[in-house]
Amino acid sequence: MPHMKPLAFDSVAEDIQERFIHYKNTRGFTPNSIQTMARRPNIVRAFMQLNQAVLYEGSVSEELKMLVSLISSQAAGCRYCQAHMANLSKIYDASAEKIARVWEFETADCFTDAERAALRLAYKGALAPAQATAEDFAAAYQHFSEEEVVEIVASVALFGFLNRWNDTMATELEELPAEVAKQTIGDKFGWEAGKHSG
Repeated sequence: MPHMKPLAFDSVAEDIQERFIHYKNTRGFTPNSIQTMARRPNIVRAFMQLNQAVLYEGSVSEELKMLVSLISSQAAGCRYCQAHMANLSKIYDASAEKIARVWEFETADCFTDAERAALRLAYKGALAPAQATAEDFAAAYQHFSEEEVVEIVASVALFGFLNRWNDTMATELEELPAEVAKQTIGDKFGWEAGKHSG
């Protein structure tokens, strides 16, 4: 059960409503997380701007950033974000096999060496305390520029915020990402909504 209800669409500022409409058009729903965050308009505006810059700009593919964010959320244990990132990984063309087997990235043959390096850095960076090593960065630099490594680490850091936000708030999970999570990571990862169920 959520600790705070999302705000109604018509109770937020027009510029925030426009962004909510964008999310609904691209994802199929507006996330309850940002509808809750909207109680502080400048926080939700800053978050949405950071989210845009981290996940949708730069030269690392959106598919890989979504998988990086998925494994970060799995390492952090946030079921809400796991479901959202399974859904976004699917939207940004990650195969069902990659989504289901992201936790097995070291051995699953559906991942390239570059993807393994990024996912390893993301997984170790998402642990608390972070366990990313010089060797992990060296492996990433074999495939990515310093600017691209910044994108990867920024994705991990963005989800550090989101994982803590949604796990603390027990944000109620929307129907679409819940269904995608059941279909993609439910069997392999043992995903269930837990406290995020309605």
